[in-house]
Amino acid sequence: MAILTDVHTAMPHPETEQAETDPTAPATVMTVDDIHRLLPHRYPFSLVDRIIKYVPEKLAVGIKNVTFNEPHFQGHFPGRPIMPGVLIVEAMAQVGGIVLCQMPEFPENGLFMFAGIDKVRFRRPVVPGDQLIMTVELLSIKRRRFGKMQGRAEVDGQLVAEGELMFSVVD
Repeated sequence: MAILTDVHTAMPHPETEQAETDPTAPATVMTVDDIHRLLPHRYPFSLVDRIIKYVPEKLAVGIKNVTFNEPHFQGHFPGRPIMPGVLIVEAMAQVGGIVLCQMPEFPENGLFMFAGIDKVRFRRPVVPGDQLIMTVELLSIKRRRFGKMQGRAEVDGQLVAEGELMFSVVD
């Protein structure tokens, strides 16, 4: 993965369009503060630390730094902490939310909720110290109320989980 040196705000930038055609152009990066301006999730359910790539109306790539002090590790599992699969899927969904909440087709103050999850598979455990890299790509939009996305999560270049995520907007 390339090292990113150019940090932008959470709003679409002219450089983003340029990045689609020019691979040397800087990628759009969003900090946790930018993410919190876009998504309603907060501790302990804010599961995206940074967006390292954002292509409006197409895809986002996000990072979740997995740390031992997260509350779910107390009971999942004592002596062998493993990030629950449902939280990996939720983290992918939050990355997808970055794409959806900025699309003009959807209501500005709409809340996106899961409408379905298909073909999700888990390939390896995620443990404290891992850095989860999630790529979520828009597949389709229906009736300005539903979105379907393909999510993929990796650690150290190894596939951790993948699947289709469906969303519905609630006004």
